[in-house]
Amino acid sequence: MTKIMFFGTRDYEKNDALNWGKANNVEVVTSEEILSEDTVDQLEGFDGVTTMQFGKLADSVYPKLEKYGIKQIAQRTAGFDMYDLDLAKKHDIIISNVPSYSPETIAEYSVSIALQLVRRFPAIEKRVQEHNFKWAAPIMSTPVKNMTVAIIGTGRIGAATGKIYAGFGAKVVGYDAYPNNSLDFLEYKDSVEEAIDGADIISLHVPANKESFHLFDAEMFSKVKKGAVLVNAARGAVIDTPELIKAVNNGTLYGAAIDTYENEADYFTYDWSNKEVEDKTLLELIENENILVTPHIAFFSDEAVRNLVEGGLNAALSVINTGKCDTQLN
Repeated sequence: MTKIMFFGTRDYEKNDALNWGKANNVEVVTSEEILSEDTVDQLEGFDGVTTMQFGKLADSVYPKLEKYGIKQIAQRTAGFDMYDLDLAKKHDIIISNVPSYSPETIAEYSVSIALQLVRRFPAIEKRVQEHNFKWAAPIMSTPVKNMTVAIIGTGRIGAATGKIYAGFGAKVVGYDAYPNNSLDFLEYKDSVEEAIDGADIISLHVPANKESFHLFDAEMFSKVKKGAVLVNAARGAVIDTPELIKAVNNGTLYGAAIDTYENEADYFTYDWSNKEVEDKTLLELIENENILVTPHIAFFSDEAVRNLVEGGLNAALSVINTGKCDTQLN
């Protein structure tokens, strides 16, 4: 019987993974550990592996996989910047991802967390906690229908996000290196700078790559409309985090909603409630009243989890059986 290791198992994934195994006559072995230098030897005797990595995979893992006859790694996310695709190919390993698992879920989250800032929820909540129930200018908002929203990256998730904002009556503009002309609710701009010019809400939906690394840095923040709101439910490395904090603190941005953080790998998805968080930048984000931080959770719905589980396992089995899969990246 074909045997696949399901690394990085969360409690909410296990039933879906085991049920898939029964339906496909595959032995699925679940493990809460992630694929790493310390765990790769567990794959001896397995035919394939699926995992959910957030940090960079050590270079030494690839030759070990080749040694054990593992021909693929099926990543259970859309992002894949944790892998060296060229090195994997050198060792005859196919890397795959799950490019679309529930774009609407992420879009809904992106909009809802932006609305918390637009409607001044953090400031309102603080005042209520202080028993200050007075109406005042700092907590007065502007209707979304009177706003301009910039969607940076108009793939499945960005398009779904823009469609929601258009439903509010907002003017939606966007930028993408590969425009989708079927998006009739959105006006494309020729650059990121043009798209964010005058935007009240900036929503990021671009992949992590060399072109997007620290796309939003000090220079880019200097071009945003004063008092704008920034949402990042894409990849943490798209933002130069210290510069984001400066932009919020000096009033360039009213606030930001951060679901991904460039140094999140050691923290996000883990319980640190009884340990000391040593990342000072992360603590600055969390402690800033106008920055909402969530732990890479925008995707987190029952539909998305099921699609990620099945997407990873389907890709692994396809490579095992045919030597290829529809979602391979190298």
